[in-house]
Amino acid sequence: MKGITANHRSKVFNTNTMVKISVLAVLSFILMLFEVLIPIFPGFLKMDLSDVPALLGSFALGPAAGVMIELLKNILHIAIRGSITGGVGELSNFLVGAIFVFTAGSIYQMKKSKKNAIFAMIVATIAMSMAGILTNYYLIIPFYSKIMPLDAIIEMGTKANSAIVDLKTLIIYGVTPFNLLKGAIISIVVSITYKKVSPILHKA
Repeated sequence: MKGITANHRSKVFNTNTMVKISVLAVLSFILMLFEVLIPIFPGFLKMDLSDVPALLGSFALGPAAGVMIELLKNILHIAIRGSITGGVGELSNFLVGAIFVFTAGSIYQMKKSKKNAIFAMIVATIAMSMAGILTNYYLIIPFYSKIMPLDAIIEMGTKANSAIVDLKTLIIYGVTPFNLLKGAIISIVVSITYKKVSPILHKA
């Protein structure tokens, strides 16, 4: 009887967690629709708050949950809205977002305190920015250039910032500062909201 009860609780916990992940993924998808173009960055880099629910989930439910939320968010985006980049934009969003929330969640799980949460988000922002450099240089932009010529991609960057003249400067002056800014904004929003939503996310 004890074994059955324990097994039942385990199933309820798993189901409960998956429901929370699903709800957070839907919220992430909705927030992803409200993109803001920042003039100092290339047109294909748009700011949104869709990583907020994923980071909240990573802190409350664990880093794997945060990654799952990032994945489901992008799947929903492709399934419902389609992709003007052939899925390349969503792949990029998932890769950098997953690294961001997984890094932050993993560090936070070691010691759940406000100070460590702030430290976790700072490290995660740096990790996301580094990941953005590597993935864009070796994977994302080369893939995207099969849809849009590389010269046209760089030209989008040049229009926003005259210092952008090639792939390297696009990443240095476009992608990297964008990810640093995005990480900072997401971190500030989560710092303000986590204490308020944490009881709901931890509720059995």
